[in-house]
Amino acid sequence: MPFTSHLAELRSRLIKCVLALAVAFVACYAVVDDIFAVLAAPLRRLHIRGLMLIGTAVTEAFFTKMKVSFAAAVILASPVLLWQLWQFIAPGLYEHEKRYTRSFVSFGSLFFIAGAAFCYLVVIQEGLGFLLARYEAIDIQPLLQVGDYLSLVSRLVLAFGAMFELPVLAFFLARVGIIDHRFLIRHSNYAIIAIALFAAVLTPPDLISQVLLMVPLIFLYAISIAVAYLARWRMNRAERRME
Repeated sequence: MPFTSHLAELRSRLIKCVLALAVAFVACYAVVDDIFAVLAAPLRRLHIRGLMLIGTAVTEAFFTKMKVSFAAAVILASPVLLWQLWQFIAPGLYEHEKRYTRSFVSFGSLFFIAGAAFCYLVVIQEGLGFLLARYEAIDIQPLLQVGDYLSLVSRLVLAFGAMFELPVLAFFLARVGIIDHRFLIRHSNYAIIAIALFAAVLTPPDLISQVLLMVPLIFLYAISIAVAYLARWRMNRAERRME
């Protein structure tokens, strides 16, 4: 395909992604109050004296609902987004490589949702209790701005959903011969730096929050190395059988 055709194909895929996000956004906004209750539940379960969610601006509640709806829409539309991504790169693959389409979309969606669930059930619920308990230790009542709290939670949920895609991407990229486990090991130093920067952007400016985010991400990168090794081993075994 000429370069302009690739651009036209990319535009078509992006338009479909935007439409999927728009439909999911409308659906999520219709139940945004329930989504808000779910995200605020870990905070409300903490027994910390004086802990309260507050609003400090007239438009804060409205824009907070918009942000929460968009984050939920990304999770809801993730199968469509992954399908469009695969359909964009599929023309550059061999026929035997295209058969991974359904597996890529299925496992990609599953791991994305698993990452979001892990973040909510483990990182947020356990991390909040640890961090907010520091206020009680110094006898200060925490008043959390609702916009800041939900923005942080939404970013973390989406970040973990995206990072849980690492093993899936490593497997399929290794299967099509783009990377292998040696490539990931060789670039592990750069990966750790990238993970540290990623954690610093997503978390408040304190070392503990960054470490809490970095540890599972580094663990996922290690899993990606193992997955890439397994994919390459299976591919080599299949090639030996064909000889």
